Amino acid sequence: MTRAKTLFWATVIVLVGVSSAGAGQITLTGRIRDFCAPGITGCTQLADFEGSIPGLVQNMTLDTLIGGVPVAGPNIVAGASTAANFAKWYTDSPGYNMSQDFSLTLTEGAPGVYSYSSNSFFPIDGQLYGNQGRTHNYHFTLQLAGFLSFSDASQTFSFTGDDDLWIFVNGKRFMDLGGVHSATTGSFTGQALLDAGLLANTQYSFDMFFAERHTTESNLSITTSLTLTPVPDPGSSLLLLGMGLVALRAWRKRWQ
Repeated sequence: MTRAKTLFWATVIVLVGVSSAGAGQITLTGRIRDFCAPGITGCTQLADFEGSIPGLVQNMTLDTLIGGVPVAGPNIVAGASTAANFAKWYTDSPGYNMSQDFSLTLTEGAPGVYSYSSNSFFPIDGQLYGNQGRTHNYHFTLQLAGFLSFSDASQTFSFTGDDDLWIFVNGKRFMDLGGVHSATTGSFTGQALLDAGLLANTQYSFDMFFAERHTTESNLSITTSLTLTPVPDPGSSLLLLGMGLVALRAWRKRWQ
């Protein structure tokens, strides 16, 4: 290998290390949508938000994603929604919701175990529709995406929170905590993924759908030893490539 190439690849390795700064953290990205509270002008309230409190309701969604989002299942009405209303939860619906990009960072504690926890999860206080006369902005949905893999059947993913929470891996539902309810815990393991026909040491799509629909609490806690990987940032990849090419040109000129 020439000296120029050796220096080039050394620099690429350094740049990759810089782009991965914050090792010990995983940042999932997605979209947060704010919904109208009762009695607010300028937007249309869905009865799903600040409506009835049915408790934990499973099968509000089908067990697979359609078009990248969950769709209403057999118990959607029992979960205090309708198919028409639910179709607006995770899509931009002018007049019913406002949205913006959102990211959530999990931090490594014990080696290989990442977590995030808040018993006051109000990430859009004062934003989008605002608090609408309340202490916090209580009415929103959150969609996060990344990739998931596992190497051992004993690895776990656990969630505790309120209200609705669904997690899909490779488009199939593995966690089903629908309904307006107090903080509730669910989990799944690498064994469950194996039983569903997924393969170890293989990346699959990971999609998380959360909803906060009612005053007065909002809890969200995640702990995982399953491997989560963020969706790559195309801009960062292009920047890295560009920096590497600049370095290569400079060293070629120097060492020719």
